[in-house]
Amino acid sequence: MDHKPRLFGDDATIRSIGERMIACALPKPEWTHEAHLSTCAWIILERPDITPERDLPRLIRRYNESVGGVNSDSEGYHETITQVMIRAVRAALARNEGRALVERVNALLEAPEGRRDWPLRFYSRELLFSKEARLRRVEPDRVRLPSLAA
Repeated sequence: MDHKPRLFGDDATIRSIGERMIACALPKPEWTHEAHLSTCAWIILERPDITPERDLPRLIRRYNESVGGVNSDSEGYHETITQVMIRAVRAALARNEGRALVERVNALLEAPEGRRDWPLRFYSRELLFSKEARLRRVEPDRVRLPSLAA
């Protein structure tokens, strides 16, 4: 199934989503796929005080709980998807240096890395959605992940 991404109209919207997610003030319906990726991009580009690979797991877990979610071995935070997507966001952003935040985020959303199913290019559905992959980062079982420089 192919989904057309919902693109952003301005930098302020992206910043607002990221700030409200971190403050646990973003309504759950607004925590979409696009919001996940734009928040990660905003953190990478504008929040040097936050190291995504280290800090996003805690921030996402806290946010999930703030909107009534559960972080368990079957729902909520997913370590492998989070770490793989941070890597994907970094790679996509690197291809669009020098552009405005909204342009870089929208380019990410339209890139292969921005697709909801991008991790399934590298992981079987069985492995990616396993308890093990949810709780800790696991290596792909289909194809090696591309390097960040790609």
